[in-house]
Amino acid sequence: MIVGKGLENGFLADAEIKQICVEGLGRLELKGKRVLVIVPDHTRQAPVGKFFRIFHDLLAAKVSKLDCLIALGTHPPLEEAKTLELFDLTPQEKQQKFSNVGFYNHRWDLPETLRQIGTITAAEVDRISEGKLHEDVNVALNKMIFDYDHLIVFGTVMPNVVGGFGGGNKYFFPGICGPEFINLTHWLAALITNLRVNGVKDNPVRKFIDRAARFISVPRTSVSIVLHQHQIAGLYVGEPEEVFDPAAELSSKLHIVYLDRPYKKILAVALKVFDDLWTGGKAMYKVEAIAADGAEVIIYAPHIRDVSYTHGKYLEKHGYHVMDYVLSHQEQLKEVPRGVQAHMTHVKGQGLYLNGVEKPRIKVTLATGIPEEVCQQINLEYKNPAEINIDDWKDKQHQDILLVEEAGEILYRLKNP
Repeated sequence: MIVGKGLENGFLADAEIKQICVEGLGRLELKGKRVLVIVPDHTRQAPVGKFFRIFHDLLAAKVSKLDCLIALGTHPPLEEAKTLELFDLTPQEKQQKFSNVGFYNHRWDLPETLRQIGTITAAEVDRISEGKLHEDVNVALNKMIFDYDHLIVFGTVMPNVVGGFGGGNKYFFPGICGPEFINLTHWLAALITNLRVNGVKDNPVRKFIDRAARFISVPRTSVSIVLHQHQIAGLYVGEPEEVFDPAAELSSKLHIVYLDRPYKKILAVALKVFDDLWTGGKAMYKVEAIAADGAEVIIYAPHIRDVSYTHGKYLEKHGYHVMDYVLSHQEQLKEVPRGVQAHMTHVKGQGLYLNGVEKPRIKVTLATGIPEEVCQQINLEYKNPAEINIDDWKDKQHQDILLVEEAGEILYRLKNP
């Protein structure tokens, strides 16, 4: 049963937030149990520290163990300072008040940290993917979850290029799973395309994620929030599959903006939480649908200086390309994980590859801290960020020019595509 509340207009008060958590978690039989809280990393806008303190206040005296696992997916592990920042803790608090709490990073890249929990057969893969894939896929998760009696998954729900919406079981897959399943889901999302997955609640990738979650034997509870204007508009507590539905419904009303016409030039000012292009690519994903044919999307993020902390070696060697190009160069790209190939196509956008010539539908330009020669190397355009004055863009907005601030959060679509 779900405990929660969502507001299309307005925000939840702190007292309401606390009461929903009290009621939702109070229904669980956790006395003397070992509890693991799974949280997003710093690339997601989520008040992790606020909810960690709520969970600790409600559970620490009741449970035998309370630890936290950061659902990094393939993002790099957080160092101590970043972990403290994520949980909004001082070193003294961590050493004293919270000394019994363990804080752990997920390590997708270390096979010894994973345990295979099941296999989805080729026949089922074929059915769920609507014929796009036909192969067995092994499902592996961070094995430390089996040291606990209950899993509490905390995170935000908003439009997402892979699962349609983030949240729910997505904090398991890709949050704390192994590379095989990460690559399969990202690749399938790219085959379906960003325009048909992002912000779509019911899609094949989400079905894969929920199917894989059925292999998890440890009881799960999701505490899902919907943020709007950096405040909490919705909070739902219950089983992940149950809370996902109302949270995604609220998110679709708050996080998807429908516009009357496409634009020829879009300045997408990426959120500061995106610290490399791997995460900053969301600035492109969320505006692709409102870019006119032949348009230019400029990702403005002077703070981004790296292509990808984890996958840069592949991207800097092969670059960003449309899906037609990627499918035509599978032999050359065989070293590149399919999840990385998917990212290539999501940032580049839709397009064609005809007679050896790549023809993207729109031009993607980086106005970041990534040098011009690297932009050329990765097959994206370059613009010196120092030449961009955001205030000028505010003054220039008209039917062909659009400024999108905090890009990567709100999904933009056309009313009549």
